[in-house]
Amino acid sequence: MTMTTKPVLGVIGGSGLYDFPAFTDVEKVNPETPFGKPSAPILLGKLAGKQVAFLARHGIGHSLSPSEVNYRANIYALKTLGVERIISISACGSLREDFAPGHIVIPSQLFDYTHLRKRSFFGEGLVVHVGVADPFCQQLSTTLYQVVTSTGVTAHMGGAMITIEGPRFSTKAESNAYRAWGMSLIGMTTSPEAFLAREAEMCYAVMAHVTDYDVWHQSEASVSVEMVVKTLHENTEIAQKSILELVAQLGEPEPCTCQHALENAIITSRKVIPEETKKKLHLLIEKYLE
Repeated sequence: MTMTTKPVLGVIGGSGLYDFPAFTDVEKVNPETPFGKPSAPILLGKLAGKQVAFLARHGIGHSLSPSEVNYRANIYALKTLGVERIISISACGSLREDFAPGHIVIPSQLFDYTHLRKRSFFGEGLVVHVGVADPFCQQLSTTLYQVVTSTGVTAHMGGAMITIEGPRFSTKAESNAYRAWGMSLIGMTTSPEAFLAREAEMCYAVMAHVTDYDVWHQSEASVSVEMVVKTLHENTEIAQKSILELVAQLGEPEPCTCQHALENAIITSRKVIPEETKKKLHLLIEKYLE
């Protein structure tokens, strides 16, 4: 790996995002993590003269289902490269009339309705209770919203996203239940990604592309793979423009509570944390063991 400067931003999304002329000096890296391999090699390159890291969440050619994605390895791998801020590009369904297909939403809340995924880096003799009352970085989300809006697309700030296990789409009963709970968006990948980013003390925000009305809408067609892919392809240019403008604006990270998420979260006595666990999670906890 020839990287000399740490990336100002990490982007997790589809592989189509990388294919644009502004992304130059590209190299592939394969960071090792204690949690296995990330979904795909990470692409490092330049945007607006700054180093950026791209990771295909579902692997090359979209070969990993939402439940098969190694979220821990993905976040940890970006952490090893020095990434401090992550933008997630995510396809989602709308559970609200005003969040229409083609719109982009920067959500403010998250409901984890998954049940098969590893949700934490910690355990094995180290207990950590990280605070996620506000699961997305408010500072990064606000900047992202401003940038997306500047592209001319219809964008919304706020709303709660529910992450379901997948890979199937919802039944109408489920979709209507989520609406009754007050959810605004539905997706399959933001949990546990957002929570792991918080444990890794990284700022994390989501650019959610509304591809459909899920299955609740009476006059609109129910969600299908064709519908999702079509909208994502149409929105790729918007995502690329937004990322380019965001990178152009980014400087050194400003003080943020995300950067100190573990400060008061480690409950285990430092004296009893197994040495093997300390070694495994050295990158995350080193500064709190001194």
